Formats: sequence, structure tokens, C-alpha cells
Amino acid sequence: MEISTTVLTHCQARPDHPWQAATGEVEQQVRERTAELESANRELEAFSYTVSHDLQAPLRSIRGFSEALLQDYGGRLDERGTSYLHHIHEASRQLSQLIQDLMALGLIDKGELCARRVDLSALAEEVMAELQAVEPQRQVEVSIAPGLAALGNGGLLRIALVNLLSNAWKFTRHQPRPRIELGAVLAAGARPFFVRDNGAGFSMDQVDRLFGVFQRLHSAEDYPGTGIGLATVKRILRRHGGKVWAKGQPGQGATFYFTLPQP
Repeated sequence: MEISTTVLTHCQARPDHPWQAATGEVEQQVRERTAELESANRELEAFSYTVSHDLQAPLRSIRGFSEALLQDYGGRLDERGTSYLHHIHEASRQLSQLIQDLMALGLIDKGELCARRVDLSALAEEVMAELQAVEPQRQVEVSIAPGLAALGNGGLLRIALVNLLSNAWKFTRHQPRPRIELGAVLAAGARPFFVRDNGAGFSMDQVDRLFGVFQRLHSAEDYPGTGIGLATVKRILRRHGGKVWAKGQPGQGATFYFTLPQP
């Protein structure tokens, strides 16, 4: 016992002991690598923003001039020529939206998160009213549970609900009796909220792809979109300390569950 104590004391008294030196070297390497990663991330963010911003100008020109051609010279074109111009105009619009979505995704983790009580039921009512106004001819049964609230940033949570509810709106397009529901699971501890629809659904063996950027489980021709919405939802909820997961079945609809801090 005396020998062990002497050895231990002797090791502690020598700052240049091999294991201490190795630990110091590792810590220094970690600091250097962290600084390099932070610098690389800043450069990547600046590059991404510049590229995204600079791409918008030529896209606006393409969209603007193709629209002008359709309005001013559409009568001189045959059906095929008019169709080509429509495709150009729509493709430029989709690319512009994709750039905006990517920029918004990159900004979610920026700035201070000012949390307050957010009325999710009221937000959902607003979002559904906006969707209905864009497509007034659609008859969709909507059920929004009253009194749903969470603690978070109202602007970010609105973006999350817009993506979840607009997805449900989109994927019930081919249902004869579409239904969309926002509610909460009554359970002890965490109280997950959910958005449920009876639309196209998905196979559970592809569930891991749902929340990735540019991951699509359905064709863009049938269900247009940029493939960024659910990745945005996941990042927003993660920033709030929550999480999101989903269950679905092909042709039977999907349910997206998510948790948020309670007020």
C-alpha cells in the first residue's frame, strides 16, 4: 500500500509524465480541429448564402421574360411553343423556391430563440384557412383540437406547422374524402402532438428517408415540392429540444408526431 501511494504521488508530481503529455497533445489537437471546423463552417455558410443570393437574379430574369413572352407573344406561338414557355416559367419558379427553402433551412439555427407560449390550435387554423383560400374548390374535412399550446418561438413553430399541414393537404389531393387532423396524444410525461391525414402515406421501410434534405418518397409530377419541408420541421423541433417521428402506410395516410416544451 505504501509503495502504491508513493508511486501515485510521484506520478501526480510530474507534469511531464507520458500520459499527461499525451492528454495535453490530444486536447490541443481537439482545439485546433474545432477552430478549423468553425472556420470552415463560416466559409461554407458565406459561400452558400452568396451562391443562393446570386442565383436569384438570373432566375428572376428567366421567370420575368418568359412571362412577358407568354403575355405579349403567346398568340403568335403554336401550342407546343406555348407549352415550352410554360415549362421554362414553372421550372424557374420551382428553382427559386428551392433556393429560398435552402436559405431558410440554413437560418433556422441562427440567432436567439425567444420562447413564449404559442397557441398551436390558432396557428393551425390560420394555416388551413390560407391553404383553403388558395384552392377553394377542394373540400377537405379538417379537425383541429382546441387548446393545444407549447413553449417556443412563434415564427419558427408556424413554419413547422405550415410544412406539416401543407404536406397533409398535398398528399390528400387524390383522396375522394380527404381528412386532416391536428391533435395531441393523452399520455403520461411527454404529450406528443400529431398531424394526421388519410392521403398517400408511405412505407415504413423508408421512414428514415423522410426527414432528409431532397429525399422524396413520391414522384414530383404527382406531388410537387422541393423535398426540404420535413428536414426544416426536424431542425426547428430539434432547436426547441423536441423531436419528430412518423408512421404511415401506403394508400392509408400518415401521422407525424412531434414534441415541444410545455408552457
